[in-house]
Amino acid sequence: MEKFIVSARKYRPQLFDTVVGQSHITTTLKNAIKHNQLAHAFLFCGPRGVGKTTCARILAKTINCENQTKEGEACNTCNSCKSFNEGTSLNIHELDAASNNSVDDIRTLVDQVRFAPQAGKYKVYIIDEVHMLSSSAFNAFLKTLEEPPPYAIFILATSEKHKILPTILSRCQIFDFKLITIQDTIEHLQEICDKEGIKADKPALQIIAQKSEGCMRDALSILDKIASFTNSEVTYTNTLENLNILDEDYYFKFLDCMLTQDLSAALLLYDDVNRKGFEGDLVLNGFSEFIRNLLVSLDDKAAVLLEVVESFKEKYAQAAKKISASFLISALNILNEGEINYKAARNKRLHVELVLIKLSYLLQALELVNGSNGISKKKLIDEARPVAFRQIAPLEIKTQRPEVKKQKPEAKLIIETPAEKMPTIEGPSNDYKQPEIENQKKETAPGKLSALSKIREQFKTIAPVAADINIQSLGEVQLKQGWGKFIQQLKNDKNSAAQSFELAILRIKDENCFDVITANNLEQKFIDKERLRASSFLQQELNNKNIQFSIFIEEPTELKEVAGRPLTSREQFQKMSEQYPLVKELKDRLKLELDY
Repeated sequence: MEKFIVSARKYRPQLFDTVVGQSHITTTLKNAIKHNQLAHAFLFCGPRGVGKTTCARILAKTINCENQTKEGEACNTCNSCKSFNEGTSLNIHELDAASNNSVDDIRTLVDQVRFAPQAGKYKVYIIDEVHMLSSSAFNAFLKTLEEPPPYAIFILATSEKHKILPTILSRCQIFDFKLITIQDTIEHLQEICDKEGIKADKPALQIIAQKSEGCMRDALSILDKIASFTNSEVTYTNTLENLNILDEDYYFKFLDCMLTQDLSAALLLYDDVNRKGFEGDLVLNGFSEFIRNLLVSLDDKAAVLLEVVESFKEKYAQAAKKISASFLISALNILNEGEINYKAARNKRLHVELVLIKLSYLLQALELVNGSNGISKKKLIDEARPVAFRQIAPLEIKTQRPEVKKQKPEAKLIIETPAEKMPTIEGPSNDYKQPEIENQKKETAPGKLSALSKIREQFKTIAPVAADINIQSLGEVQLKQGWGKFIQQLKNDKNSAAQSFELAILRIKDENCFDVITANNLEQKFIDKERLRASSFLQQELNNKNIQFSIFIEEPTELKEVAGRPLTSREQFQKMSEQYPLVKELKDRLKLELDY
């Protein structure tokens, strides 16, 4: 029984002309070989399964071929080509950097580079997945890569170019491989089906090409799987079943439900899809692609972007004529949002059904307006209505003005006194009344006061209170008593600042100010922290709102005599020096400065 070989290996290209979809690279390499302009290092980068390693092997075989063709291809008949095809060539070394990425592996490779080839012109080193090398391995490889022997050629292949060090990139000739187009994939699959005797429908090959997303290796693997599943008969139906793809007929049915606003039919259709085992995110993703294809079909110029089966293109064009662009764009936004939030949803089915509900009533939320800029989308919202207030009849206010009898002007006696001789108002005992004010009082209506009368009445009520306030000057006895009461209040509150207040010395400056003398910064900080409370307490206790005090740091002789006072840093050092003279001698010899 012959051993089965997958199509990706069996039909791997052996010549540059057989490489699919990379003509921009194969042409360049053939011309370089033909004109003997080969670089010493190549970097092949691009997506997976597009032919990077294949082109590297073809290049390695071609440059060592003994009978190259005029087009720059290998002959496949000489000893070098035969040994390469059989895998016994000594001039080609392949290194998988994914499993051999240490410094020792690179050093071993560098040691091999020193030996010239026994047969052939070049020794070719192909390093696949080169981005997996460690930084130290890259650095060990730099010098050899920059200045290799004339017979050594390095071909690096990677799918993640951004992970390679810039120092490596600058030493290589870079070739960027691109994704293989759907048409190229279909043609290549059709050739293989003809060779293998597989009956394949073109719509099925189109589905396989779309599913592979530009990767030829994936397309060949899918073809092998479906051919094994269907006994070498690849049809559109069994391809959809095998690849777990929802038929586009379902999406056309969903679209009809959206246009007719038939929510029940849409939910029943989704239930049918769900019973067949299709996940909700797959439905949302497929519906998004369907809406995108409809949006593309609106314009004949953009119809080339339509990547669907040929039999469905006419159906898309007919469906696009019934729908507006605004509806499609809004539906695409809803589907995109639903697909993003699908993973976070706990009830997956309900999440998809909510999306279908929004799509079913989307036409009610949109309106097309034909304005100056053409047809545009407008949201339908309830028009703003004024709040219905109950009408209240205005009140009729009847005002009766007192009749003012015109009187003849009477003579008035006005006595003016100079400002220096004006009597001052002191308390409630002031009985001075100006004649003019008395006359004005008589003229005003009963029950009403003039502005000056109001001021006088207010002053009469305030004056007795002001008279009772007797501001006392600051005295030493009263100050110490008030200070002691505040200290007792701090002790009752278990405040740590009480000790600092006890050790402080008070020194009166004038009638309203006094100084608080402390011995060090610590005491000053404790007193300053309670400064506002102490000022308020003393102002209230001594009946003087102008009392203020300042805090100073001094070392008076009075502080040293206070019992229980902690020693300052300077006093501690002096006491230590008196008891242990060697400490002071050590300070002087080492020229130390103490922070007191």
